[in-house]
Amino acid sequence: MQETILDPDLPIVDPHHHLWDNRTYAAPEVDAHPFMTAIKPARRYLLDELRGDTESGHNIVATVFVECGAYYKGGGSPDLKPVGETEFVNGVAAMSASGMYGPFRACAGIVSKADLLLGDAVKPVLEAHIRAGGGRFKGIRNSASFDDDKDVLGPLNRVEAGLYRDATFRRGFRHLGEMGLSFDAWLLEPQLPDVIDLARAFPDTTLVLDHVGTPLGRGVYTGKLPERFDIWRDNIRELAKSPKVVVKLGGLAMAFCNFPSFLAEPRAPSEQLAMEWGPYIETCIEAFGPDRCMFESNFPVDMGSCSYATLWNAFKHIARGASATEKAALFSGTATKVYSLDLT
Repeated sequence: MQETILDPDLPIVDPHHHLWDNRTYAAPEVDAHPFMTAIKPARRYLLDELRGDTESGHNIVATVFVECGAYYKGGGSPDLKPVGETEFVNGVAAMSASGMYGPFRACAGIVSKADLLLGDAVKPVLEAHIRAGGGRFKGIRNSASFDDDKDVLGPLNRVEAGLYRDATFRRGFRHLGEMGLSFDAWLLEPQLPDVIDLARAFPDTTLVLDHVGTPLGRGVYTGKLPERFDIWRDNIRELAKSPKVVVKLGGLAMAFCNFPSFLAEPRAPSEQLAMEWGPYIETCIEAFGPDRCMFESNFPVDMGSCSYATLWNAFKHIARGASATEKAALFSGTATKVYSLDLT
């Protein structure tokens, strides 16, 4: 049963969601990973599904798409294949902008993929994204998520350790700031020193930390969220010293964190989610300030713990003591500013 929507008129810009269609994984052992179990109900998540979530009671005015490997080009240069995702998402954004799918603006910002390990050769890829994005392309994400325990990430074991410290990667990274593009960073809590070092090396580039740095409670980290909290908090406070870094408040419903609410039956209410996630989100807001924090849905991935409506209720519980100005920043203002969204 859906909860009563809290503060239903509060404008929300959801700065982190995905779109995909019928993504399949051949290996049964991969398909059985808790990450895959969580997203099985959303093997299709396109504009209609997103619209259904955004119309579940909260005032979602716009969203930002973040790369997930959907609709890459089927031919041509391998380096340019991710540009197909930008082309696809810009088409979805144009559909939404027509008004036929309601007043919200889906994918008003697009964060895509370009392999920064190309070094200087990544520049033409970024230029191709810009051309394909129709003014909506805002930056890229390269995941650096890695752990020696392969059970932690399961199907998302894709890179080796130390990506953000790689010299060739950083040659590619420097083009982002020069071109006015942002960088979304996804990595795991033990890797936070890598993104701290990256932010210090490029102090003029906007860097967005996804999912509060992804605290871990799976694999060798099972049961260790409490004992690793202080390590995570110290790194968050250190990262916050870099003024061009902002943080997305969410992603805590994922399998990797493994809070008690993950895949719970019956589904956890928003009050429980707020209790579990609150210490991490409140620490980030304290360290970065509301003007450098933005609540995110991370849907459909986070459906492993809750519905879209319940997730935003949980965030509103956490932010209940904030002022109207602070809420405006956390729920819409920071995302609009960081991604330079045109919501007219």
